[in-house]
Amino acid sequence: MLRSKFLTAGAAILATALSASTALADITILAWPGEPAESAFRKVLDLYNSTEGAKNNSKASVIYFSQQGFKEKMLADVAAGSKEFDVMLTATYDVGLYAPFMTPIDDLITDDVYKVVSKNSIETQKYEGKTYGIPTDLSLHFLYYRKDLIEQLNTDPAWKAKYEEISEKILGKKLSPKPADQWDWDDFIASALFFTKSINPDSPTRYGTVLQMKNLLYNIMLWQGTVASNGGNWRDKDGNITVDSPAYKRGLEIYKIITDNEATPGDSSTYEYGEANSVFGAGQVAFMLQWNAAVPEFNDATKYPTVAGKLGLSHEPAGSEGPKTHFHSLGLGINKNTEKLDEAKAFLSWLATAEPMKLYAKEGGSPPLAEGLMAEIAGDRPEMLLMGEHAAKYGFVMDGATSAKAMGIYTNMAENFTGYWTGEMEQDEAIANVVADMKKAFAQ
Repeated sequence: MLRSKFLTAGAAILATALSASTALADITILAWPGEPAESAFRKVLDLYNSTEGAKNNSKASVIYFSQQGFKEKMLADVAAGSKEFDVMLTATYDVGLYAPFMTPIDDLITDDVYKVVSKNSIETQKYEGKTYGIPTDLSLHFLYYRKDLIEQLNTDPAWKAKYEEISEKILGKKLSPKPADQWDWDDFIASALFFTKSINPDSPTRYGTVLQMKNLLYNIMLWQGTVASNGGNWRDKDGNITVDSPAYKRGLEIYKIITDNEATPGDSSTYEYGEANSVFGAGQVAFMLQWNAAVPEFNDATKYPTVAGKLGLSHEPAGSEGPKTHFHSLGLGINKNTEKLDEAKAFLSWLATAEPMKLYAKEGGSPPLAEGLMAEIAGDRPEMLLMGEHAAKYGFVMDGATSAKAMGIYTNMAENFTGYWTGEMEQDEAIANVVADMKKAFAQ
């Protein structure tokens, strides 16, 4: 009996020791870089480490790669068996590419999760029926504009007359100013010309707009609303490549006209998210197309006093099919190589609860909240309601853009279309190169 008691006690001590050892394990999260989401996510981690993590003696830390080549490095790492990070980024447009190197988390998706994040955003994190990520951010595009400048353009007779003169001279048709939410792409171009000082010496801004034309796949996502709004797609219903089309040529020409007329900064071919924000925030341009994540920055007078209080938001300009916006969700899932599966699942389960998601939204993240929570934070983040509306009305995903080949296709488009915008190749050559690459990717 005594020996039995000692064995029982010893087993309990061993179990406690093993439990403590497991509880002490820390985890590392690889997240998407860029403000304000980056600083917002750090606040969420602080909350985790001081509450849930503290209970389990487990700490979560975050690492970031550069946006340039982020996905390629992440793929190379997980394919090589890296354990550098336990939780990793996933996204609508590449979930099929990374699924073989991730652990499905369907067991974490409960009814309570659907009360926190929208059901359709969970669907954007699925591949072949399995869920790979907790969605943390809804990404789409707004037309950002200076309300004071666009209002003056629509009310000042002298500005109206100059606008009409410039549009007729450069575009060959006399256009009249419109409110930003009524723009089509001709209005976008004409307004960019009007607000460019080299074209209109009386312009209050140096350039009309700022285009993001760095050879970067995310810039193609931002640009392709020009294509979708004019009925363009990657493939038709039969799977045929449809890039060599009027819609793509029109989309490419929109950027080209603005670039050739120097209505965007001369080094825009090196610009992405951060550079565009700096130019717009400094009052150098009147409007731009940008990811929704930038809204909290421009409402912060300590960061951008020139824009704060004057920021207008609208959907992208319309094409023949009306306004369209690329949209996707970013999320966090589990690296299949991790030796800390329980800890990673515990963190993701906690992340999908109300307190961290509301904190993330409050600090500048863009989580796809369920309707009830969305209403709670709408007073502080009115653009969140706009995000939901635009995703429902104007959101699109190109046919084939969730496949394992999507990232490579976007990258090839960036190489060739940037080459066209910078004058390194003709439009027909750029399109032909993209079509050839897509046919190879889709085995046609």
